[in-house]
Amino acid sequence: MSEFLLYPAIDLRGGQAVRLYKGDYDQMTVYDRDPAAVARRFREAGAQFLHVVDLDGAKEGSQQNRPVIEEIVKAFGLPVQVGGGIRTGETLEALFSFGVERAILGTAAVNQPDFVRAALQEYGEKIAIGIDAKDGMVAVNGWLETSDVTAVELGRELKGAGASRVIFTDIARDGTLTGPNIPAIVEMAEKTGLGVIASGGIKETNDLVELAKYKGRGVIGSIIGKAIYNGNIELAAAIREVTPSC
Repeated sequence: MSEFLLYPAIDLRGGQAVRLYKGDYDQMTVYDRDPAAVARRFREAGAQFLHVVDLDGAKEGSQQNRPVIEEIVKAFGLPVQVGGGIRTGETLEALFSFGVERAILGTAAVNQPDFVRAALQEYGEKIAIGIDAKDGMVAVNGWLETSDVTAVELGRELKGAGASRVIFTDIARDGTLTGPNIPAIVEMAEKTGLGVIASGGIKETNDLVELAKYKGRGVIGSIIGKAIYNGNIELAAAIREVTPSC
């Protein structure tokens, strides 16, 4: 896995594109009331893949923004990965039926291991694992609870179950614009053998350039959220710099 992709993010709450600060639902900023329009802008900027999270779904345990996700998929017209509230086979089937390329299983990886193993067996590369860490421990249920499983331990276990790709988020960095936790990201890649898509803390294009230096060691991409919305990163320029072949 030597390719490094940028994934602009759309986080959904109440059908709107929002961002949280350190995963705190009480510290939320609404950026756009038309997420499908945001998806079109990202495509026009050159994005190859889109990252969408149903924050309501992550909190409630079942998807809450599916119609909006379907609109985003149609508007973007290129591969989209979706996470948040995916706990059943029916939800997976529904997402894939309207064109979602990849589903991200996070809380289920801790609380429903049999479901996740079955999903990996049935869908293979269409399943990614979301591991959200707080002080090295896995957080679940929309980051409202911390489990007693370490992030690396869970990554190794899921690699053994057939996973090939993980979205790894350091919650302490998410939405803070303080830079990514590169040591933890590289550790996750090297100790698990998974391809790691980094998430959390991206402040500027230079952060992406630094992360891309580790693509030969298993870091295969980065999600960018707040830094795009507040203007710190101009997406088209970042894509040209980090993935010049695109």
